[in-house]
Amino acid sequence: MCHTTDSCPPASPVVTGGIADSGGFELGAADGNRFRAFHAAPTEPNGRAIVLLPDLRGLHPFYEALAGRFAEAGFDTLVIDFYGRTAGTGPRDDDFDGMAHLPLLEPAHVEADAAAAVAWLRERGHGTVFSVGFCLGGGYSWRLAAAGLGLAGAVGFYGPPRFFGDRTDALAAPLLMLLAGDDVATGQAEFDALAAGFAAAGKPYEMHVYEGAPHSFFDAAYADWREACDDAWHRLVDFTERHAAAAA
Repeated sequence: MCHTTDSCPPASPVVTGGIADSGGFELGAADGNRFRAFHAAPTEPNGRAIVLLPDLRGLHPFYEALAGRFAEAGFDTLVIDFYGRTAGTGPRDDDFDGMAHLPLLEPAHVEADAAAAVAWLRERGHGTVFSVGFCLGGGYSWRLAAAGLGLAGAVGFYGPPRFFGDRTDALAAPLLMLLAGDDVATGQAEFDALAAGFAAAGKPYEMHVYEGAPHSFFDAAYADWREACDDAWHRLVDFTERHAAAAA
């Protein structure tokens, strides 16, 4: 299952500083949508910015806290909520029924909102922007690499391939796939088929499977998967560092 408000995002083992400031606000997309966002700025920036895409619960407290963990690792981080069009801009706590709004969410909605987030980060002076997503957001994160946003790369944790869709030929940025070996939401065969399509099309990607790990293992509450969380952090930091240098 996806994260609840009792979950706790794992701290990065690659900490460069603290959180300079953080807070929520509203952003507007080009199609007129208003949506909730949350920003966390680092005290020691690493020169890279992240658009963070949550799971189906939208921008609930887990992702506000996770934005802080990214800021502590040096990333200027902006989390976006998916449901401004259907649920307004209120908070997403455990009372929010994401499953009721998920069928109304279209790829074009996510892409429009992500474009607004990327533009906001670039107005802050960031030329190197990555997307990072979890579950629903993981699939859409990979898809954003084919959305013409000029991303330097896209990272997805256990993102169902159905949210990526048929966008392989349009991919314009490298992908990092961080997957749970015991994912009850998506079987490994689906991920293997997705990766095979990337390979056949000559699209750059990296895939790592954490054998035995459950869906949503990226959670400090899962003490048994602390090493996997640390490893995922290292892979993410390394991926963004390499591809930021390549994009420079």
